[in-house]
Amino acid sequence: MVATILEPAREIEIIHRTDVLVVGSGPGGLSAALAAARAGAEVTLMERFGCFGGNITAVGVEGFAWYRHEQTVEAGGIGWEFEERAKAMGAAVPESQSLSYELDSEGFKLVADRLVQEAGIHPMLHRQFVAPIMEGDRITGIICESKAGREAILARVVIDATGDADVAHRAGAPTHMTAPEEMQAASVMFHIAGVDKQKFMDGVKADPQTYANWSTGEWQVETDGKEDDMFSPFLAKPFAQAIRDGVIPAHLNTIGGTWGAVHDSGEMTYMNLVHLAGIDGTDPDSMTHGEIEGRKQAMHAIDALRAYTPGCQGARLRNFGMTLGIRDTRKIDAYYNMTETDARHQGRFDDTIGIYPEFIDGYGILILPTTGRYMHIPYRSLLPRGIKGLLVAGRAHGSDKVAHAATRNMAACAVMGQGAGIAAALSLKSNRELDDLNMAQIHQELDRQGVRYT
Repeated sequence: MVATILEPAREIEIIHRTDVLVVGSGPGGLSAALAAARAGAEVTLMERFGCFGGNITAVGVEGFAWYRHEQTVEAGGIGWEFEERAKAMGAAVPESQSLSYELDSEGFKLVADRLVQEAGIHPMLHRQFVAPIMEGDRITGIICESKAGREAILARVVIDATGDADVAHRAGAPTHMTAPEEMQAASVMFHIAGVDKQKFMDGVKADPQTYANWSTGEWQVETDGKEDDMFSPFLAKPFAQAIRDGVIPAHLNTIGGTWGAVHDSGEMTYMNLVHLAGIDGTDPDSMTHGEIEGRKQAMHAIDALRAYTPGCQGARLRNFGMTLGIRDTRKIDAYYNMTETDARHQGRFDDTIGIYPEFIDGYGILILPTTGRYMHIPYRSLLPRGIKGLLVAGRAHGSDKVAHAATRNMAACAVMGQGAGIAAALSLKSNRELDDLNMAQIHQELDRQGVRYT
């Protein structure tokens, strides 16, 4: 039997009222807030950390669109704007394995601030979602916790962009979650300094790696063949050699992955080398273990780079992301749950809110969009069953495992967020429920905001 205490009832001050409340400010939440504001709604954006941007800024995942190649077809919209604004503000550099730009995780904090302020969004940082405020089956706001204590925020529409369906789950919407031992691994993102760029790049040219090299050691990656000979900024050999020589422990045979960009300053950013299986992003004890173990493994990775990678002899840690990178937790049971068939075979929907290229990355599958193929993302996948006034934008939308491996990616989350923000604003303008909107009006606003959806 679990021991419990009884928390006394209390009055909680209502500190804010808004038309649209977006909970979480990652690519999905930030896009949702911007889109709703640009569609004429009064918008509040709440975030648990001290910056907007989510995986980009808090985790340090800088490869926003690393899938992009000459034939890639994309939605444009706010996701494209993230890159363009970052380039204009000096917060992006060319990406190493694609035609996109790598966003600077620190500089993008300023990009996001400016976008929020320009749109007239009410910002609320340093607030953690605690519970929904419900009137029957309708969500009417949320309770949050901060240094100021518990506070209530009321809203006419709530968009759950937490990544973990936190709002939907606690509101009573049906959700499901892959077993932790089967989830996609969590990542510890870090940056290093002290790299000799010329020597490092000479080493890469002398021994170029491809996506076929991903299937080494403990990893076996399914491709459709066209990826196998393409260049990948992949690192595995230094870690295998370090294990053979006893430089790092033998059980760390999962260290390996990609580097992002090497700068003239000697910094090497977006080091995606540490992957931790079995970490449950909804369990704080599991996350605590992952943070500590992941940082330890990152230092072993740096030791191996120093010993066996040209140009890295003087490498040192520059910084970690503020939190683990989580790929996989709860997903809602939506009015439509996207399927593997949709992801692999160009799913088409009348209620499309944007397109996303045929890019699958997860569960041992890597398919890059080099042939012009793409799928629609349906609005119904953002609608949780059983709860009114709520949309879910981002990787927690309705999907099966392989569809999730596609749509969890940040650019897809931005597409979903923009569609959710537009839908929220139009539901208020038309005084219609979220599950009874006129798709022609949504498509008209998507056109106005520069989104390709067919």
